[in-house]
Amino acid sequence: MLDMKRRSLRIAAIGAMGAAAVALATSPAFAKGGIDLTVTPRTVAVGHTVKVAAGGNDDAAAYLRTCIQQRTGTHGTWHTATCGKLSGAREDAKANASVKAAHRGALQFRAVLYGSETPHDKHPVVERTSPVKTVTVR
Repeated sequence: MLDMKRRSLRIAAIGAMGAAAVALATSPAFAKGGIDLTVTPRTVAVGHTVKVAAGGNDDAAAYLRTCIQQRTGTHGTWHTATCGKLSGAREDAKANASVKAAHRGALQFRAVLYGSETPHDKHPVVERTSPVKTVTVR
């Protein structure tokens, strides 16, 4: 009787481990990476320069490019200020820009990381977008 209980407990444990292995094998894999944006200074006078630096990586694409986008005000379309060089997936894709503040108000920046499968891909995919950083122009 004791052997029967041990055997049924062993079979239940093996079944639970098998179910856990199947659940782990079928769960989706997530791409690793990130994107950073640095903007200095946060307050600037009209006519002065804002320095913007961005860098990012993602293991979902073979080739990466980081672009810095800007817009005047808090609404409206984003315009690309500059894009960095194309880099491999294992390298950080970087971009730097110097933008002259032309008008009073808000000047917003964000970084966008594009991924592609070939170096000459005409339709790269947006892998990541940074949070928006705002500069006050006085």
